[in-house]
Amino acid sequence: MANQELRFDSNTFIVSKTDLKGKLTYGNALFIELSGYLEKELLGQPHNILRHEDMPAVIFKLLWNRIKEGKEIFAYVKNKTKEGNYYWVFAHVTPSFNDARQITNYHSVRRTPSEKALEFIKPLYATLLQKEKYGGIAASEAALNQILNERGVSYDEFILTI
Repeated sequence: MANQELRFDSNTFIVSKTDLKGKLTYGNALFIELSGYLEKELLGQPHNILRHEDMPAVIFKLLWNRIKEGKEIFAYVKNKTKEGNYYWVFAHVTPSFNDARQITNYHSVRRTPSEKALEFIKPLYATLLQKEKYGGIAASEAALNQILNERGVSYDEFILTI
């Protein structure tokens, strides 16, 4: 049955790698298992094949801006499986570099998020999605920035302390 939440052991990690355009080049066994796809169906596909419609675009805009600048980012992400189920992750996404410090690919390690964090993230993402629906990504980004400004924190401080 679709739209069921999947969970994974908090002592395990989901790992994937993409090329510079976001196409999957590697996924560990847990990544492949949770996705519901076969490895051969996943590799070469854009990572957003797993993007859940409940995810605000502004989070991916922030993610891509950061990693293209050569910086790491942490984010809560809801992924969708091939069968239409979903699972939440706390992702750490980093660029990988060659000896000349040029970005060669992107690497993501994901773990089970805390229930406490999701209690805050779920309504936040619903609000950001509503802003996007009526005002586009700029409205969603403004709403996120307003929340950060009201709390007096950066995105990183915010995401690492909830």
